[in-house]
Amino acid sequence: MTTARRVHYSYEEYLSILEMSEVKLEYCDGEMYAMAGGTPVHADLAAVAIRLLSNALLGRCRVSTSDLKVHVEATGLSTFPDVSVVCGEREFARIDRNAITNPTLLVEVTSKSTEDYDRGEKLNNYKQLPSLQAVLFVSHRRKQVTLISRADAGWDTSEYRSGERVQVPALNLQFSVDELYAGITLDEA
Repeated sequence: MTTARRVHYSYEEYLSILEMSEVKLEYCDGEMYAMAGGTPVHADLAAVAIRLLSNALLGRCRVSTSDLKVHVEATGLSTFPDVSVVCGEREFARIDRNAITNPTLLVEVTSKSTEDYDRGEKLNNYKQLPSLQAVLFVSHRRKQVTLISRADAGWDTSEYRSGERVQVPALNLQFSVDELYAGITLDEA
């Protein structure tokens, strides 16, 4: 009988491999995962989200691209959200000076290959970030934004569609769904 050996990487090994890697690597529980490459639609939606958030939060919060790593100390997940927002001074992981631990808002643009993971396991990891007030999921299939926001009794979910304005009360933030999707032809399926 042949058994497969599971490879377990230390965080230090992950950082060394990430430094040489041509792709972004996510890390959790000693395993590394190559993050899916984005489509043009994915790139366009992330860029517009950055512009809208930057304009709305100018002078109040810092908005960063997917090049900023987020580390969830409670679970060990290190990943690169499509957009990260930090209100206040950035705090960095003890084990990784290039990873923040205090995002206020995270944005994930969905894709066929990662949507279930993003809305499931990854979201559960994100919820362990004490500073996090909200997560936005921007759909690649339809003009729809899902807001998951911290509430007194846990987390609330709100859906916004064409003709509506996304409202994130914790950041005194709002923007138009139609402006987010303007000029973008969405992926099929």
